[in-house]
Amino acid sequence: MARSIATRTGDDGTTSLLYGQRVPKDHPQIEAVGAFDELNAALGAAKAAAGDPARTQELELIQQNLVAIMGELACAETDAARYAESKFGKLADADLARLDTAVAALEALGLKFDGWATPGANPHAAALDVARTAARRAERRLVALPAQSRSVRPLLLHFTNRLADLLWLLAREAES
Repeated sequence: MARSIATRTGDDGTTSLLYGQRVPKDHPQIEAVGAFDELNAALGAAKAAAGDPARTQELELIQQNLVAIMGELACAETDAARYAESKFGKLADADLARLDTAVAALEALGLKFDGWATPGANPHAAALDVARTAARRAERRLVALPAQSRSVRPLLLHFTNRLADLLWLLAREAES
């Protein structure tokens, strides 16, 4: 018989961190992982609406980075060293550099914008703006973790901040 997704272990309002520690479903780490999961889904919608193979590939690479971030956030502080030594994918400095390069390339286009954006010019731009707002929510959840005794590598903060900037620029480009 196939394994069911419905394990029923969460019926009591708890869930497992990566190496099995049970925490409440509203635990700050679970909130952060959930915010990055929402961002990943929003990027999936933007990717589906892209219509450009290069843009699709760029968004898919970012989604892979988000999976790495979620893995890192999904382990208890006491398991951080174990995770660091694991075979799981990890966010690297090169990933941030890739975002910085993409931001610089978009800024070099001289995109025109004046003040606040009004999302919805087309489906792709709207999806990118939804992803941008999800990125800012994920960033807020990430920033809150150290106050809850869960350290966060600065690279994760830098990447998430830069990703929101990139998504804003991508949405403006998609509007033009």
